[in-house]
Amino acid sequence: MTANNPFARLPEVPGFTVTSTTLTDGGQVPAEQYSGIFGVPGGKDASPQLSWSGAPEGTKSYAVTVYDPDAPTGSGFWHWAVADIPADVTALDEGAGDDAGSGLPEGAYQLPNDARAARFIGAAPPAGHGPHRYVVVVHALDVEQIGVPAEATPAFLGFNIAGHILGRAVLTVTGETPA
Repeated sequence: MTANNPFARLPEVPGFTVTSTTLTDGGQVPAEQYSGIFGVPGGKDASPQLSWSGAPEGTKSYAVTVYDPDAPTGSGFWHWAVADIPADVTALDEGAGDDAGSGLPEGAYQLPNDARAARFIGAAPPAGHGPHRYVVVVHALDVEQIGVPAEATPAFLGFNIAGHILGRAVLTVTGETPA
């Protein structure tokens, strides 16, 4: 695991609170949040339940991202990206990020992750690679719609978020696949 900070080059913004009934900040990835698609035993690719509060005044929408900065790719690995979550929504149910985005609020949409699937894909660190961090972020934005095409990459979404971010709520968990 590298010690790099995925936010080191992003604008500093106020923090707010994100919690989860599925994940514990600083804890381990539960079995359901591992990737069944990538063949991790017990993995169900179930997006985590998330709740947030205390976003900055002027928040007009949210985006949610899940990123593994420790993936052996040179650029990390984006597991989930959701844009245009309305400002009056402050929670997502576990499993909201299925193939259809069935648990997402009206107007919100999923972008293709780094496996090119517009859905949540669970943790799948290479066996024996060591622990990976999974950084779950709720971004509070100053626009109702971010204006990023649904087929864009999460990195492109992040680039656009940087110009509209009012606050950031972060929860980090760790996962590892034994050798």
